[in-house]
Amino acid sequence: MTEASELSRPTRRDAQLAPWRAFLRAHARVERRLDEDLRSRHGLSLQEYETLLHLAESPERRLRMGRLADSLLLSKSGVTRLVDRLVDDGLVERTSCTSDARGAEATLTALGLSRLRAAAPTHLDGIREYFVSVIDAADLAVVERAMDAVSEGLCHGAAHCDPALHEEADLHAGHGHRDPAAAPRDGAGQRQPAGTTSPGH
Repeated sequence: MTEASELSRPTRRDAQLAPWRAFLRAHARVERRLDEDLRSRHGLSLQEYETLLHLAESPERRLRMGRLADSLLLSKSGVTRLVDRLVDDGLVERTSCTSDARGAEATLTALGLSRLRAAAPTHLDGIREYFVSVIDAADLAVVERAMDAVSEGLCHGAAHCDPALHEEADLHAGHGHRDPAAAPRDGAGQRQPAGTTSPGH
């Protein structure tokens, strides 16, 4: 190891680590509060909510288990346990893959969509309260650029990085302060304005 690399490595008390520690603290606290809100008001964990959201935003509201695991940054065994809980609650069902009978898919049920729509306002209110409202408007774009730079640096050329995650990040950032799951599709699969039909319609 060269002397230059030793000098460039941040030490425990290096000021370079302050942003990293601030990020860890903020992420952990915001995620915990979002999870607590969903559990106390809707009986869903944050991870369960995100699973339902991914399925709701997928074609025909279904995803192969492997793709769902990638999107949630979970192992295959981890997503299997998560989906098993949702299946037990009637929010998701396991189906055979339409293109490969050997593959399994998770499909959002009508009850799952209804629970998602009911929980969406709570989740977005939490994002606004715990994240968006405490950052100066001029700094939001800076935060976004910084986090995008980290993600793109890690995912550049990496096969395991799911492009759908960038779209999901936009959703959770509250762009437009609207959860797509709260806007139901009509029979042709087109979006309708939120509130124009009853949940689960």
